[in-house]
Amino acid sequence: MKLNQFIKQHRSEWDALQRLTNKMKKKPSSETIDEFHHVYQKVTQHLSYAQTYFPNENVTQHLNQMVAYAHNTLYSSQQSSWKQLYTFFSSKFVGLLLDQWKAIMVAMLLFCLGGVASFFAVVDNPLHLYGILPEEMVQGVEPEQLGEDPQAVNAPVMSTQIMTNNIRVAILAFAGGITFGLLTTYVLIYNGILVGALAGMYWNHGHSYSFWAYIVPHGVIELMAIFIAGGAGLLMGYKLFVPGNVSRMYQLKAQTIRSVQMLLGTIPLFVIAGIIEGYITPADLSLEMKYAVAVITGLGLMVYMVVGHFLLKRKQLQQSTV
Repeated sequence: MKLNQFIKQHRSEWDALQRLTNKMKKKPSSETIDEFHHVYQKVTQHLSYAQTYFPNENVTQHLNQMVAYAHNTLYSSQQSSWKQLYTFFSSKFVGLLLDQWKAIMVAMLLFCLGGVASFFAVVDNPLHLYGILPEEMVQGVEPEQLGEDPQAVNAPVMSTQIMTNNIRVAILAFAGGITFGLLTTYVLIYNGILVGALAGMYWNHGHSYSFWAYIVPHGVIELMAIFIAGGAGLLMGYKLFVPGNVSRMYQLKAQTIRSVQMLLGTIPLFVIAGIIEGYITPADLSLEMKYAVAVITGLGLMVYMVVGHFLLKRKQLQQSTV
């Protein structure tokens, strides 16, 4: 059977599984449950066939996601909200990160591209700073006064403002995927340009060590969250531009669900980054202590990924033996 024929012949059953999966989230009737089980078994057979004859096609990936989502919906209905939350952050979110690691790396490269370009532009000519940064930002930065009066900072207010701004940037990066990734690309490069220009200004004043000590404690987690957001937006844009053997509308629906899940996963990262930036960054601590906080947050992210990957593999092994 050819791929197009396979899709045309079974698309109605795949749509039925999606419809029944949504019904299962509510209070399904016995008829709905019976129909769900029947359609679920048929689609799992389609997945097995696709994995055998179309292993590298997008339709196989979509069927795998559809079956996994239906499976999780079936068994999550028996879980408490706290257990579902634990399952998501302990394994599912890590699985999403591993699935789109290439897109996350591209997002990081775009950010670094903007940062490196603006850094060298400002180092080469300090006057370029006024053409790169907004005027109010330039006027509000005093390199010689970095960290001189930490008590002047209202930590709770600053933490809330920073967290809100970062989540807004993440949402914009996620939503930018619908523009085929163009808006996401702009958000990543622009934010990189802002950081690079500030770094160049502090370099010119001989305060790079102090500058980065005030950036990296929260920046490790914050930038990772932004790269995750940007990666999700870029992946959506790519899938819309190159939809494969399915429609762009189907890709839009599938990637929107994925992006919302990724957004939910980054919110705790932004909360932690906001707390660090509001309370630890302006605190009267040595610069070495601030760098130590950055190292700890970086190690924490690595441990989270390793443990999450282990839990994900164990869960997949348990499901395969059922």
